Amino acid sequence: MAAATMTDLAQCVDPGKRRDPLDILADQAKSRVPELVPVRHARMAATPFTFYRGAAAVMAADLAATPNSGVQTQICGDAHLSNFGVFYTPERRMVFDVNDFDETSAGPFEWDVKRLAASLVVASRGNGFDAESSRKNAREAARSYQKWMQKSVTQSTMDCWYEGVAVEEMLGIIGSKLDSSTEQRAVKGLQKASHRNSIREVSKLCVFDEQGNPHIRSEPPLLVPISELASDDLADEIQGMVAERISKYRAMLPDYIKALFDQFTLVDVARKVVGVGSVGTRCWIVLLQGKGADDRLFLQLKEAQRSVLADHIPATEYPNEGQRVVEGQRLLQAASDVFLGWTTGYDENGERRDLYVRQLKDGKGSVVIEILNPKEMRLYARLCGQTLAQAHARTASRFEIADFLGTGKEFENAIADFSMAYADLNDTDHTNMLAAIDAGRIEVHDLG
Repeated sequence: MAAATMTDLAQCVDPGKRRDPLDILADQAKSRVPELVPVRHARMAATPFTFYRGAAAVMAADLAATPNSGVQTQICGDAHLSNFGVFYTPERRMVFDVNDFDETSAGPFEWDVKRLAASLVVASRGNGFDAESSRKNAREAARSYQKWMQKSVTQSTMDCWYEGVAVEEMLGIIGSKLDSSTEQRAVKGLQKASHRNSIREVSKLCVFDEQGNPHIRSEPPLLVPISELASDDLADEIQGMVAERISKYRAMLPDYIKALFDQFTLVDVARKVVGVGSVGTRCWIVLLQGKGADDRLFLQLKEAQRSVLADHIPATEYPNEGQRVVEGQRLLQAASDVFLGWTTGYDENGERRDLYVRQLKDGKGSVVIEILNPKEMRLYARLCGQTLAQAHARTASRFEIADFLGTGKEFENAIADFSMAYADLNDTDHTNMLAAIDAGRIEVHDLG
């Protein structure tokens, strides 16, 4: 396909020529834990926005069917507005950045911008905003992206590499534009995130025996200790598989992180359901005990399947999908978790499963999109556009991207046109999913 002009970027896929989105979701379900697929369906069916969050594979196919800029960079692959948030850097600074890289790959830069901008329209409609306000939010994200990408080409390579949004800076930028009650709510949310760590997670996710030893609690199907997943013999086999994966994970760590990791010992393992689009992938949490009584660490081992973009664009192949996620995250994030790594192994059916590893919680938090008013959503759109540009600007593609974008309003208008049309398509897809559920063609398990 020839490279697109700026006007071409406004094109949305022809509804009559696209593959049925429900068939795409059904194909994804084949590689997932069968009893969790109805949970995923229920979460996606809740609103058009939750459907959008879970339909990254659908949008990847749709984007591949439309013209693209021809300008490639490392992209997040699923840059909707709920995949941005705050977390601690290794230096214990709280930053705002992209925080989900399950689908990361090389690809056309604007696919990330479109995924973000269309999510703003879908979320704005869900919050009851009118069409004008929804469109402005998409334009704001694209305009901010363009502004910061143009700034990047005036900076040195190292300045671009270290560029990021500290939370203190974020509040300084937007705090004066918010009313006092909204600013207080934002500060309260950040304070809540700052207290999220393994010690806090132990109190939420564990029970204690008579000796005061923690064990991961049972809340099926969302949280299930290994001992409850199968018979005793199979549970022991699964625990052995997880232990083997942790050993392989340790082997790929640099020596100084090995020295840190080796201060902990394995205590307990459980399967934990996370997110919307990720529901049904194999995701484990691992409780580790340090030298002190209250010295504990939670790690998450999350299955990394083939990126939803892989069927549509040529990309760098890694021997492990977990490595693909980790390498993409390290490239795009200003700072990453010190425990970030990957591993692999075979499940009880003999099928290979690649995973990536990270801390379960380390000051992580995200904006509650559903409570934002139009002014707050506009500011959030601007912040996400800036953050996405800074991520892309860590690559050598920033000069080519900036040259394509130019300085006029054509880019923001094209992205806004696309986003409004794609939100219409998403609404129809969501409606069709609800109809399939009502007709009994899609099973759901609503956990309330």
